[in-house]
Amino acid sequence: MSMILSASVIRVRDGLPLSASTDYEQGTGVQECRKYFKMLSKKLAQLPDRCTLKTGHYNINFISSLGVSYMMLCTENYPNVLAFSFLDELQKEFITTYNMMKTNTAVRPYCFIEFDNFIQRTKQRYNNPRSLSTKINLSDMQMEIKLRPPYQISMCELGSANGVTSAFSVDYKGSGKISSAHQRLEPATLSGIVAFILSLLCGALNLIRGFHAIESLLQSDGEDFNYIVAFFLGTAACLYQCYLLVYYTGWRNVKSFLTFGLICLCNMYLYELRNLWQLFFHVTVGAFVTLQIWLRQAQGKAPDYDV
Repeated sequence: MSMILSASVIRVRDGLPLSASTDYEQGTGVQECRKYFKMLSKKLAQLPDRCTLKTGHYNINFISSLGVSYMMLCTENYPNVLAFSFLDELQKEFITTYNMMKTNTAVRPYCFIEFDNFIQRTKQRYNNPRSLSTKINLSDMQMEIKLRPPYQISMCELGSANGVTSAFSVDYKGSGKISSAHQRLEPATLSGIVAFILSLLCGALNLIRGFHAIESLLQSDGEDFNYIVAFFLGTAACLYQCYLLVYYTGWRNVKSFLTFGLICLCNMYLYELRNLWQLFFHVTVGAFVTLQIWLRQAQGKAPDYDV
């Protein structure tokens, strides 16, 4: 018999379970799938936003949106369109009921356990498809799945259930490769946002001065061409610092220090065109952004919550 067995709501960044259905069946296969729930919850930040894992007689499907993932366990013959329509309903209701601040600041596992009431009602409806009143929406979901099918996670990619896991360096349609180079960074702080804005400001100032230097050169005012190069290199360095602040790349900290060194060299060369306060501002902003890049690291290993 095809049916939904259980569902969970999990925070993406650390795998914290926010809510779950309370009626797990106790079969051996279902208990084994709970281990895969745990393993997947720790890797949600590295996975596409719509995935399926086939585990013998059962399938685990999940979708992720706005930092929250909605995961369900069903029998292998349960229709995909119904599975993802079920998850879509959970997502819409959860977003409507709880704001992002509550989900981001939650510290206790299952702190939204009352959402289980909605999970149970929706699960009962989807386990009896004849009672569904969402046939129009199902056609939309069927088209969406056809155009953008869920990524199929293989067991060798997930790793063994004893905790030995492999890296998710796999291809996904429309997403490119998911590897350590595309890890998510920790949530941005207020100081990080300020650093980003200041770095953009410095880049804009360098760009404007660079165009002025070009204008002076064309007017044969004796402007040194190397000043133009220094201004534009300073602009590129500031913009690259913004990139490093937002995205994770290999050797990220080393790149940030080298970029800061380039900013210092450019300002040393432009000593005659800037006063001490201007030089101090550019170098200080560069140092501040470098510090923020160093502080905002990739998300670490998720805690072992009992999902």
